Amino acid sequence: MSGRDRFSTATRLRALGEQTAARVYRSQTKRQARRSRLTGRAALLALVLCSLIVALAYPMRQYVSQRAEIADLQRQREQARKRVEELRDLKARWQDDAYAEQQIRRRLHYVMPGETGYVVVDPGTAKQSRTDLRAARRPWYANVWDGVDKSDASDQ
Repeated sequence: MSGRDRFSTATRLRALGEQTAARVYRSQTKRQARRSRLTGRAALLALVLCSLIVALAYPMRQYVSQRAEIADLQRQREQARKRVEELRDLKARWQDDAYAEQQIRRRLHYVMPGETGYVVVDPGTAKQSRTDLRAARRPWYANVWDGVDKSDASDQ
């Protein structure tokens, strides 16, 4: 290359283009390095978040299921408390002689000495089968024993 060639416009433009290209390449390389670091940071952050979600998923599920179980047990406890109150009231009623006598008369068809017992049959009941009518006319204990015999026969 001659000295004149070194300062020619084409040579200068080529040198200027190479310098500019080198700067652009360095700039792009720095940007890509910055982007890759940012992407690496984002990936690490995403990995940490996913790990936290996975690590907390099971305990949260356990917590929610235990809260539901606690609520269910509290509901059952309240129902049991109400049932206990009902049974206490019933026990107190049965300790009253007048109530016990009333229930015995109504359920077992007992009568006091000197009284005459009657069983009133509903006309709609007359349409039932003869066995049902026969059972309605018989004493209660005979029906109980028939039920026991039928149950015993069905087990075999």
